[in-house]
Amino acid sequence: MGKVKFVMEFVLNSCSHSVLWKAISTPSGLGDWFADDVRLKGEKWVFVWDKTEQEAVRLSCREKQLVKFRWVGDATDCYFELRIHEDALTGNITLIVTDFADADDVEDAKLLWE
Repeated sequence: MGKVKFVMEFVLNSCSHSVLWKAISTPSGLGDWFADDVRLKGEKWVFVWDKTEQEAVRLSCREKQLVKFRWVGDATDCYFELRIHEDALTGNITLIVTDFADADDVEDAKLLWE
């Protein structure tokens, strides 16, 4: 059985665009909130939780808009993407997360993002 795509949106009223961009696009930023540590190893991004390492490849990066990764070993059509959307009318900044999980694990995966 393949993985299921899901999308979540988080409105971040008190966050500036530039602070959010650093948090999703740099190893130090991702290490502050997403993993215990994140470091670059050549072209791979190494995410560390406790003492477990998981490697990802950055598929794309659009300055101040989005960053997309694929876990090493995952199917080529599976990825996780972090996209910044700023509402022109309200100025609200939203982080849009797109990810994939096994059908039985989608709710658990969503809880991890929350």
